[in-house]
Amino acid sequence: MFAPSRLAALLLIAALFALTAFPASADGPGDNIPDKVRPVPPVGNTIPDADRTDLETGLKQLQLLIKTSGNHDLLPDVLVYEKAVRWALNYQEIFDPAPGKDKKAPVPAGKVKKVLAAGLERAAALKNGKTPWTTQTGPVLRGYKSMIDGSVQPYWLVVPAAYDFKGTSKHRLDFWWHGRYENTVESDFMANAPNAGGIIPAPGALILHPFGRFSNANKFAGEIDTFECLEHAAKHYRIDTNRLVARGFSMGGAACWQYGAHYPTLWAACAPGAGFSETPEFLKTFQKEDTSGAPWYEKKLWHMYNASDYAQNFFNLPTVAYSGENDSQKQAADVMAREFKKVGLELKHVIGPKTGHSYEKDAKVEVNKLIDAIVEKGRDRFPKEFKFATYTLRYNQGPGLRVDAIEKHWEPALVEGKRTAGGLSAKTKNVAALTVYAPGPLDTLSLNIDGTPILLPAFKKPDEVLVVALFKQDGKWTFSLKPVEPKGLQKVHGLQGPIDDAFMSSFVMVKPTGRPMHSKTAEWAETEMKHATDHWRKQFRGDAPVKADTEVTKEDIANSNLILWGDPMSNSVLAKIADKLPIKWTDKGVTVGKDTYKLGEHVPVLIYPNPLNPLKYVVLNSGFTYREYDYLNNARQVPKLPDYAVIDVTTPPNARYPGKVVRAGFFGEKWELLDNDGK
Repeated sequence: MFAPSRLAALLLIAALFALTAFPASADGPGDNIPDKVRPVPPVGNTIPDADRTDLETGLKQLQLLIKTSGNHDLLPDVLVYEKAVRWALNYQEIFDPAPGKDKKAPVPAGKVKKVLAAGLERAAALKNGKTPWTTQTGPVLRGYKSMIDGSVQPYWLVVPAAYDFKGTSKHRLDFWWHGRYENTVESDFMANAPNAGGIIPAPGALILHPFGRFSNANKFAGEIDTFECLEHAAKHYRIDTNRLVARGFSMGGAACWQYGAHYPTLWAACAPGAGFSETPEFLKTFQKEDTSGAPWYEKKLWHMYNASDYAQNFFNLPTVAYSGENDSQKQAADVMAREFKKVGLELKHVIGPKTGHSYEKDAKVEVNKLIDAIVEKGRDRFPKEFKFATYTLRYNQGPGLRVDAIEKHWEPALVEGKRTAGGLSAKTKNVAALTVYAPGPLDTLSLNIDGTPILLPAFKKPDEVLVVALFKQDGKWTFSLKPVEPKGLQKVHGLQGPIDDAFMSSFVMVKPTGRPMHSKTAEWAETEMKHATDHWRKQFRGDAPVKADTEVTKEDIANSNLILWGDPMSNSVLAKIADKLPIKWTDKGVTVGKDTYKLGEHVPVLIYPNPLNPLKYVVLNSGFTYREYDYLNNARQVPKLPDYAVIDVTTPPNARYPGKVVRAGFFGEKWELLDNDGK
């Protein structure tokens, strides 16, 4: 219905075609004290000067080899090594046991040295025009350049011994999302190749282990990492997109639940182990947190990553969950089993007897047999009966359908129905526009949407799929066989908020160069921009692109979300669009509807379609919205601010918020300011 983003296009193509999650320290009472949070990742060890000198010398050699290798398509496969070593040195992220504490300890910086040696070997080969790793079996480290921030990101791919690089047959691919390790930065991830057979062997399958941009339970940029890994792997290996499998344990199990819930049409099977499946009950159970006291907008935003709210989506996705009988993280599958029952489903839950946080031997065999049998059948692209649920257009791909507009975000939008040889009937709730797909050839295709009959012409193309756009007009369903563009601003996939959504695609931080309206708010903006860029590196493992307002180009406006810092006087880009935003910031103060907040004490943060290019976002004065306190437990890593907020900067920022949030809310479906803040 609407112009797809790169990610939307990848998902549409796909639709048509470990282990410790939470070390004890991450669940202890100390993690409930926001003012005393430990750093994540932790500060690494100090290494002897001689070892540092050796690493710095080797790094320079690696950089020279890269510089003299030219612009090669496979250069990211080498650049990931350079980045891993450089960051380990620059940011004190070397976690080998400190020298002198244990006579049996590994050589100081042993993992980084191992990564450097592998990088030098690969760089030398590339310079000589050789790429032996591209035809290697077993664990192979690969790298890609991210569309989000231009960073290089690593992943491991286990290539089966029987893989024929000259053949034509396609292979099943299993994703294995890793567990939580607070010190598993690039060098640690890259130094430890996964078991060649995978955590649970799948003979003949490719097994992809994403880095996931560190320890975020594959959310936000970590979520997009999976699709960028898949896109990269698909360029170099023959992947059967009808036999993709979602797997993971602990934090990886949590990732598995959310990928299954949000992208149910992508997978042939889903096999989560332990982990967590939602935020409020998990935190109440493990952290003893009173989640009932969270602000109303945070509760709404839990719907973004609560897999439990998307239980209907497992109707067409065969799922086998695993838990140890004595594992406290069995809670995740128990919650999902309860939610499955509410929508008429029964969760297949394999439980390892007398087992804690690990796979029990016989249970592992049982899980594998069940998953293998499911995957052998492949994915059903057009199931006869289907159910789909979403709370946001960020996740809008259902079985043979796509939700293009909903009546109110963060309320359940539901589609369920049946397909016959010549027709489709469906009932919807909170859905304003919908695209359905039907494979040809069809003599007739009769649609019935919420009781409205629609008869389409014959479709005689056997190798193509009929695409029908359905949308409400004056409260009644009608259709088009051509894409329908929205009239004016409207929330659509990839342009629906909240603030964190801007950091799931290409963005540029834009710093001000002009004189500010007020020194207090200017100081706050400068501090928060530094916080945003520093913590993007620490948590999402990339250098946030930064430009001065005077350096922003037409290409930046066309291709990236603009994160504008400062005010309409200090930031020239913001000055161009300030009068076109629903929240006004003038010399009289910050005005939201009928209310004005005092100048010099308040700052607006918001996300909105960029008036200079409504196909991209503009964000005012915010990075990703969860902070240091939330790094300690992955279930906390959810959006903390909605589409907009007013921050009282006289209250200093802390480990939870950028200041005192005096007002916050969601824009309407046409990006309008609502009287009730979208409650």
